[in-house]
Amino acid sequence: MSGELRREKLRDARLYLLFTPELCAPRDPLGVLASVVDSVDVVQVRPKAPDRGLDPRGSAPELVQTHARELFDWCRRVLELVNGRARRPLVLANDRVDVARSLVDAGLDGVHLGQEDCPVDLARSVLGADLLIGLSTHSHAQVIDAGELALDYLGFGPVFATATKGYARGLGAEAAWIAQQATPLPIFPIGGIGLSNAVELAEVGRAAVSSAILCAEDPARAARELRQLLEPGD
Repeated sequence: MSGELRREKLRDARLYLLFTPELCAPRDPLGVLASVVDSVDVVQVRPKAPDRGLDPRGSAPELVQTHARELFDWCRRVLELVNGRARRPLVLANDRVDVARSLVDAGLDGVHLGQEDCPVDLARSVLGADLLIGLSTHSHAQVIDAGELALDYLGFGPVFATATKGYARGLGAEAAWIAQQATPLPIFPIGGIGLSNAVELAEVGRAAVSSAILCAEDPARAARELRQLLEPGD
């Protein structure tokens, strides 16, 4: 896939899934992913906590990088599942530029970086112009600073309180909207987003979620409903 087509798909993306296989237990993770893949536009492969992906804890004191072999294996499984589908989501690796580079020929579309992962300029030099690079941001200042980097999209959060990540308060849906106005890059709000509050992000029109889908009793239904709530004007 060309870089132009990847970026076109990214601009149109609405629902971004952080695919953490462990959250699907005791169900088969690939079975869960297969049931929701037609409703999501981007899948970031992110095995195991404390891997961060779009996670708001990008500046946590203890940073543990994704295990390369585990990430490689899960990315290959996800690519085998989605490649050839009429409606194929973009597939990104979490934080490991080396893994992303090794899977270019298998169809991987890029990488997502935290604030303290590989520098964006280095990632771009390794991955080239055609692959996507996203970056986690946690303040409007970081959003502005990201405008100077060779990026394709930004994560922004935590938008809402999220007990699982240790945040009693979020930045708020309005902050996400302001962040989107401050940059031409697509913004994907993250943090505490679920069926009870996703509608607050309709003006942004995008969201990144994990447990709201993967831990749902009916993941396919949750993904469809989240997508509908993010439609502008709904």
